Amino acid sequence: MPATPRYRAILFDLDGTLADSVHLIVESYEYAFATVTGQSVTRAQACSWIGETLPVTFGREDPEHAAALEAAYRAYNNANLHQITGYPGVAELLDDLRQAGAVIGVVTAKGRESAEASLQHLGLFGVIDVLCARDDTTAHKPDPAPLLLAAAKLGIAPTEAAYVGDAVFDVQAARAAGMTSIAVTWGAGIVGELAALGPDALCDNAEQLRAALLA
Repeated sequence: MPATPRYRAILFDLDGTLADSVHLIVESYEYAFATVTGQSVTRAQACSWIGETLPVTFGREDPEHAAALEAAYRAYNNANLHQITGYPGVAELLDDLRQAGAVIGVVTAKGRESAEASLQHLGLFGVIDVLCARDDTTAHKPDPAPLLLAAAKLGIAPTEAAYVGDAVFDVQAARAAGMTSIAVTWGAGIVGELAALGPDALCDNAEQLRAALLA
């Protein structure tokens, strides 16, 4: 019997959810701070910032050098997009979701140009029906605005959608938007922190995510 989507639309975070890019993000933060300020950052610090926009992170951590830090981060990140890979079974799951009749979106704190480049590199750009990036809203996760915009662009009610992400911000944004929240543990998030929020599903691999999204 053919699989049936549990939701009309499935929205995904990008970094740490579809794209195995956490290592590159950490390196980009390390490069930016070392180059601009001579300071070092830990992996734990960098991972805790994933899901925020760069202006928010740098504006909070070092407002005096925020613009220079963002420029250095972008330069390093853009030059090393080839390091990004996918997670096992995730691309195949997206294909199966489409074949089952679900619409697919990506909602990310990344800028549109970088998000599109990452999706193109992974061969996923043609799979998605809508992309909402940092440029598209003035408020960002954990605010629900970008998720709600994606639902509006798809012409569906938020309650008809699930949002899949690896960060606390993702679970919080999904809940605030009225969407089903699905957390994955293969990204930058800390499993205990994700579990403590009580997402509707907590998935350790693509097969568990498949079971959460397809009936």
